[in-house]
Amino acid sequence: MGSTSPSCRGHRYPAEVISPCVWRYFRFPLSFREVEELMLQRGVIVSCETVRRWCAKFGQAYANGLRRRQPRPGDTWHLDEVFIKVSGELKYLWRAVDADGTVLDILVQSRRDKAAARRFFRRLLKKTRTVPRVIVTDKLRSYGAAHREVMPWVEHRCHQGLNNRAENSHQPTRRRERALKGFRSVGAAQRFLSAFSGISPHFRPHRRLLTAPDHRAEMTVRFAIWDHVTGVVGAAATA
Repeated sequence: MGSTSPSCRGHRYPAEVISPCVWRYFRFPLSFREVEELMLQRGVIVSCETVRRWCAKFGQAYANGLRRRQPRPGDTWHLDEVFIKVSGELKYLWRAVDADGTVLDILVQSRRDKAAARRFFRRLLKKTRTVPRVIVTDKLRSYGAAHREVMPWVEHRCHQGLNNRAENSHQPTRRRERALKGFRSVGAAQRFLSAFSGISPHFRPHRRLLTAPDHRAEMTVRFAIWDHVTGVVGAAATA
């Protein structure tokens, strides 16, 4: 298993079983019980609680491994925030993507004021370890106030129509939120969406821009990267 792959030591099942369980849960709108049934069809007996623990333990690690293999983010960042329901209460999901739609970071917060925007900006700069040339936001005033305080040297474009890239990136999250019937806590939402935003887009190339053969070739490459990240290739080589 590669040095950057999370270790499966102490687990009953190897990476070849854990990896597809985590992939199914974060890639498709499935419950833990549905993943359990799909694995049973393959002859693998694993409980839904075990699947839940695997996703909690390995999901973020796998997502981090995929992000390390992504190219350097572009110099134009699109930021947006949408409300989500957490235990029946309104919270806000802040998201940043580059011009190619690559998710740079997400953050669940209770407010969308200046302090919340400032916190997201600082977290974003720390996580990406780079500074954009341009940030694009909607007309929420909190962005402008935080921008002047955190990164005044960066160009800020504020226009509702310019930010479709970030707004469209919320669609997979919306579909998954409906499937999950909401989130139980802010921490649970942050953990799930952080892993989800790293794993799900990896298996969502721009299908409309690819022919069928090109799409199959691209997906083959992406599955190979997934196998390296999750340790399946290394485990098979040492078996």
